Amino acid sequence: MIAIIDYGAGNLRSVNNAFVSLGYQPNVTSNPKDLLAADAVVFPGVGAAAGVMSRLIESGLDDAIRLSIHQGKPFFAICIGMQVLLTFTEEDAGYACLDIIPGSVRRLPQGQKIPHMGWNQVTQKVIHPLFDGIPDEANFYFVHSYYPDPDNTELVAGTSEYGITWCSVLIKDNLVATQFHPEKSGDDGLRMYNNFLKMALK
Repeated sequence: MIAIIDYGAGNLRSVNNAFVSLGYQPNVTSNPKDLLAADAVVFPGVGAAAGVMSRLIESGLDDAIRLSIHQGKPFFAICIGMQVLLTFTEEDAGYACLDIIPGSVRRLPQGQKIPHMGWNQVTQKVIHPLFDGIPDEANFYFVHSYYPDPDNTELVAGTSEYGITWCSVLIKDNLVATQFHPEKSGDDGLRMYNNFLKMALK
């Protein structure tokens, strides 16, 4: 079973439709037990960090996310779902996050149009099955004002540029995370989801 986390927000319909188009039938759920029973978990993202964290804590999904990742379950986090995996965000005047990946979430630099919205290239920093069939510097779709800055730079699997160079793909063991939205990124986005599922369900 593929569980898509429903925390009361997020781009749930588009994410669900992307997996359906690949031939899967995911379970969109707000039940922490479903995450722990799933073969793979997807954490979609739209919203602000404080609101997302509040809903995760209220529903008990925060602990289920931590445990799922700790147990080695294949896990894909997207946009704000990626950001709240880190320790702290500058958003909402500063807010504590899940602290699964040590690091901070920082605002994109002044002098750039905020939010960063639209297509941008992703430079692949590692060879990994997530990128199978996807050319280096392929374009993906972004909508965000903040970016993840993990303490361990070895986790940075892809970078993008917008005023500065920043982490747009993070990979650690069973966990993959993207600042962009694969479900809005055409064929390469769908291929990335399919690559994840091949790894997760092999």
